[in-house]
Amino acid sequence: MTVRKGKKLTISIQEHMAIDVCPGPIRPIRQISAYFPRLSPTAEPISPNPASPLALSPGVGASGGTSASLLSPLQAGARGGGGTLSAASSIETSVDICSSDSDDSTALGTLEFELRYERATSSLHCTIIRAKGLKPMDFNGLADPYVKLHLLPGACKANKLKTKTVRNSLNPVWNETLTYIGITEEDMLRKTLRLSVCDEDKLTHNEFIGESRVALRRVKPDQTKRFYICLEHPPPVRHTYLLLEERGRLLLSLQFLTPPAEGEEGRRGGLYVGVLRCAHLAAMDVNGFSDPYVKIYLKPDVKKKSKHKTAVIKKTLNPEFNEEFFYEISLSELVHKTLEVTVWDYDLGRSNDFIGGVCLSCHVQGDALRHWMDCLRNKGQRVERWHILANELPQTTCHD
Repeated sequence: MTVRKGKKLTISIQEHMAIDVCPGPIRPIRQISAYFPRLSPTAEPISPNPASPLALSPGVGASGGTSASLLSPLQAGARGGGGTLSAASSIETSVDICSSDSDDSTALGTLEFELRYERATSSLHCTIIRAKGLKPMDFNGLADPYVKLHLLPGACKANKLKTKTVRNSLNPVWNETLTYIGITEEDMLRKTLRLSVCDEDKLTHNEFIGESRVALRRVKPDQTKRFYICLEHPPPVRHTYLLLEERGRLLLSLQFLTPPAEGEEGRRGGLYVGVLRCAHLAAMDVNGFSDPYVKIYLKPDVKKKSKHKTAVIKKTLNPEFNEEFFYEISLSELVHKTLEVTVWDYDLGRSNDFIGGVCLSCHVQGDALRHWMDCLRNKGQRVERWHILANELPQTTCHD
């Protein structure tokens, strides 16, 4: 209630708590007395019976006397001509405030972005367009927002992508495209993209504003899908994803050529293994990068002559090697072999760190088995496929 005292206006605490600047349907708003119930000096002990009335006016008892009970949360509104709320309506109000369509969930802002999955290149393009109505995080009432992308489940540092930072804005516009390489159709069915909006602070740690999660199965191959959704608080710990030990991706090419006939010229017969590139490797150094290289073995290796190594690429998590290695072997022998491919981080003066690896043979499962069988069946054809690097291999790998 607003009381005029000369030229000075006084606003009650109930009216102050009732200020609502967010759009949406008008709902009853709990007042301060709902959080701090007050008792009159002549109040009688409150009965634990839940069937008793929730609120009575201080001067209107059952006998019309001066006995008082617990004050109504909306008693001030009742004096102004409004009615009091029942116990059932008060409970419904608390549920609405905590529901997903409450003002609290829209106060963080909205994010607009596009997703497109290209099947031919196994790449996922994420175009961050803009955000609106972000929550102010700085003293000047603004923020310095940027967007981080993570693929879940997976190692956060290995697949984190980040946009540029827009200074002093609550309605930033990025129009920036971030690309994940080596995303298979199986990934599109089981993975979720997490988009986090954060406020950059140069002097202190960056602050979290809100996030959104999109199941990649909602995106159809070779079609662009636009999203415009509200940012949310992160889910409770019991609902978070368990991070699997994925250490990155590796693009391999396999080709088996039969020996050329006598008198014919051509490439030698055997297995050609192409190490093309890696993507989103786990960071093994303190600078947030790795110095990766790849080793391959064709096991069992009785004569210890099947080892090949690529060059070391410095300070990168997405190296490109484009190197090819050859094994002179017949098809009947190759059926009983296992191709072991491992990725390592080079450290000068210390033992190298194992990043991840994959084994291809007739005795494995998943993409590794399909890639190996495609190579054996399609003689003369070069078969490329992305592989997930595991943190452990069936057989112990040797260190350099």
